[in-house]
Amino acid sequence: MHPPSKIVPFFYRASGELDVEDITITTLITSNRFPVFARLVERYQGPISVAIHVNNNSSEYYSLLDSIHSLYTSTPNMARFVDVHLVMDSFDRQFNTWRNIARLFARTDFVMMLDIDFAICTDFRSAMRANKSIMDELRKGNSAFVIPAFEYVKPEEGNHQVAFPTDKTSLLSAVEAGRLDMFHASWEVGHNSTDYPRYYAAPPGEVYKVTKYQAAYEPYIVFKKDGPPWCDERFVGYGGNKAACLFELYLSGISYYVLSDHFIVHQNHLYEEKVRKDERKFNKKIYNDFKEETCLRYFKHYHDLGILNSTRGYNIQQECTKLKGFPQIAQQILA
Repeated sequence: MHPPSKIVPFFYRASGELDVEDITITTLITSNRFPVFARLVERYQGPISVAIHVNNNSSEYYSLLDSIHSLYTSTPNMARFVDVHLVMDSFDRQFNTWRNIARLFARTDFVMMLDIDFAICTDFRSAMRANKSIMDELRKGNSAFVIPAFEYVKPEEGNHQVAFPTDKTSLLSAVEAGRLDMFHASWEVGHNSTDYPRYYAAPPGEVYKVTKYQAAYEPYIVFKKDGPPWCDERFVGYGGNKAACLFELYLSGISYYVLSDHFIVHQNHLYEEKVRKDERKFNKKIYNDFKEETCLRYFKHYHDLGILNSTRGYNIQQECTKLKGFPQIAQQILA
């Protein structure tokens, strides 16, 4: 899908100096999330590339542009750290398109793909940059580092970011007290590949590999900006869009590693439940087709390159053979 969108890169451009080996948060926001975004900027104190959707058929078009200006000039850190890219069209919830725009115009070698409703609780950025082995892996482009995600069991507790834990000891205390849990615990497959029991028990500084990947996994990751595949833009609305991004990254040969000292916490907000239910049903079928197509494409490509049985091809062999009928198709390719 290529809608007639007008993209305005660097509608506002950060004034601060950049280190190309820094980590840029890439995210997307709509006007109702401006206050949450402002808190992210103040907390992160580092480069951020944000795609902001502006509905150009809205009667509030000009007032929204005024609101963006007010947001950007609200604090010195906004102007210092944030690059704003506008996406102007009448198509709502094209999340993967917006993610790609934020990543495309990021000005550092490494990015974090983050949903705006998460609070940065620990300084993973400094810790990663100070760790030579992690930086070496990021430069190679074959690894992505997971920042585990949590949410409050009582939604009202998720409204007060100032009270969120800021170190793992405090996090574990809240988990043991039954106040915090893995993000979307009711939909375990979204995050349980992170292996939360191992995360809880991990000694300080441990970085461990995700060994039980499954196709609904959608963690929040730091990875190399250039090289890994982009998010597939056929998804419109809720459901499957971020999982598809992570699935293709995995098939491309990227391994996921969990940073056991760090975490993010979801900031509670109301969901459009009727819209989400309908769009998820539609996107479930699209995601099933996408998995089959992507597996076939990478399997054939890696076979032709002669690397299907290499370390890089391991993820394809492990994941794609789970799809119904794929082993038979694979045999035809190998014949």
